[in-house]
Amino acid sequence: MAASMAIELAGEPVELLAGRALHWPRYRRLLLSDLHLGKADVFRRAGIGLPRGGTTHDLQRLSALLDATGASEVWILGDVLHGPAPASAWRESWEAWRSANSAVAVAALAGNHDRALAGAGLDITLLGEAIDTGPFALRHEPQAHARLHVICGHVHPCVGLPGLGARRWPAFWLRERLTVLPAFSAFTGGIAVELAPGEQLAVCAEDTIVPLRHWGRRRRGEP
Repeated sequence: MAASMAIELAGEPVELLAGRALHWPRYRRLLLSDLHLGKADVFRRAGIGLPRGGTTHDLQRLSALLDATGASEVWILGDVLHGPAPASAWRESWEAWRSANSAVAVAALAGNHDRALAGAGLDITLLGEAIDTGPFALRHEPQAHARLHVICGHVHPCVGLPGLGARRWPAFWLRERLTVLPAFSAFTGGIAVELAPGEQLAVCAEDTIVPLRHWGRRRRGEP
């Protein structure tokens, strides 16, 4: 098994990474979605006890992907934040990571949780709600495009694997002219995907990509 899977999307070579990001080698660019910085803090402020350190762990994973791919850019396809952006431990982790990776260009689309992103002061270039680049339409939410292959996030696709218990694993959801990225943050839920004919999953199981095809049908009403 491998930690990445080389494929073509709309004729463009890309790599699906077990670390929950897509590498676009032509531009040395990592695409990821749903970082959800500060999500655990939001839950703790609501009185739900959660362990600390999730943001630090996610950023360590991101650093490892930059080292492994040699990427010089990170584009986040929405939901950089989970809510407000107050001074808190996750901000300290982000600022330390940003300082250590100051040569990396970081840009982001606005997601449905990113109302505070414009004023958050995170040293991120804001790309608006949509951007078309090369053969790709980059979006936060799945939506059809008349000409381009859509790459998006938002729905946090995941799936169980036979023989590995009840755990559901994050996955890339490869559909006709539409690729849904897994949530990058380890602290997320997701929708359980059942594939329609012609669709594929690339499951991020620890440090391995596991390809799955034609596993049942997509549930009625799912995007």
